[in-house]
Amino acid sequence: MLQLRLLPNNDHPLWGSAMQRASIRITPRQIALVRESFAKIVPIREAAAVLFYSRLFASDPGTRTLFRGDIKSQGVKLMAAIGTVVKSLDRIETMLDDLRALARRHHHYGVREEHYASAGAALLWTLEQGLGSDFTPDVREAWAAAYELLSGAMIAVSSDHDPTIGTVGSAIGFPALGCTRASSGRIHGAEIRRD
Repeated sequence: MLQLRLLPNNDHPLWGSAMQRASIRITPRQIALVRESFAKIVPIREAAAVLFYSRLFASDPGTRTLFRGDIKSQGVKLMAAIGTVVKSLDRIETMLDDLRALARRHHHYGVREEHYASAGAALLWTLEQGLGSDFTPDVREAWAAAYELLSGAMIAVSSDHDPTIGTVGSAIGFPALGCTRASSGRIHGAEIRRD
């Protein structure tokens, strides 16, 4: 099992005894399920991107204003980013600097914490549409865990407040999945542990 622990900025005024280190887990089996299922999405990636953005904008119309360019090229970037993450799930520590930079860019564009929940729900819906009967409960849970891992890290970096533990996982309709997070907002490091 891979566990990502985000280390706090102890100098931040919101970090204190009530705050916890973020701890998000994803199992090797879940990583394998994400990779196997994404391989089935790759051949339909353009259609999947269209489905994703259509669902995102329908379920959370406020997100439409976050995208200023051509949505088709944005879809290409989305699928490439998901592919990169999927390949790196078992060595997520190699992506931490990129995740921090991505989180800061998203924050600059106006992405708020609730947008991550909307995007997670749209992603799971898109995967369900694209995979059909291959989108089993185990595959759904694996993708939810992967999304919680990444979105939790990004929210922790870009947030200026103490998010409620489990917000993203709960917002996309899943039980805690053993994933918890709490953050002061500014994260300066991370520790990766393999259990």
